[in-house]
Amino acid sequence: MGLHNKNGSLPKYRMSFTVGGLFYQESVSAAELYLKIKDWAKVREKILKTNLFQARTSNSLERICREVLSRLKNLSSEQLKIIHDGSRQEQLQILWISVCKRYDFIRDFAVEVIREKFLLMNYSITDEDYTIFFDTKAEWHKNLGKLKDSTKKKLKQVLFRILRQAEITSERNIILPAILTKRVARALFTDKSGIYLVLPVSDTDFKELIK
Repeated sequence: MGLHNKNGSLPKYRMSFTVGGLFYQESVSAAELYLKIKDWAKVREKILKTNLFQARTSNSLERICREVLSRLKNLSSEQLKIIHDGSRQEQLQILWISVCKRYDFIRDFAVEVIREKFLLMNYSITDEDYTIFFDTKAEWHKNLGKLKDSTKKKLKQVLFRILRQAEITSERNIILPAILTKRVARALFTDKSGIYLVLPVSDTDFKELIK
């Protein structure tokens, strides 16, 4: 109960993920830079100074840089190394983890909708699934109900885009079972947040990998 505000609602969800998508290439470049420099402030400075992301405008570069670094900062050194030198599949899985760590709204959708449907072997994610989830959360997170319809539409579009880019779902919004390597499983197991639950993988399969 301590997490509720005085009016009975839960703290606001951070909803600033409308900036873009998964930012695969930008994240790989930023992770590589951080592992060399080990200083996020200097990483940001170099990205902006050299236009590392090849953005068209300085404002766009600033926004993308802020978004990418805000996600990567939540990862462990082991997880960042996977983004740097892992296989593409491993990289995508850890980038999805970074998104879910940054945005509780997306994490909750991943666990409460995607994972639940996956475990029930119901692999299709529908517009209705999202609408029900959003409306349910809006009852407790009052800032969701105050969003403009255009913003709500954008949020949904970007979330579904990220799901496809991270290969959590197919182009037709079908859940794709996560095939984890031992390296990724261990990097998630040592993360005590239980973040592996955002991936479409059974507890049994996950535990087999960390033996």
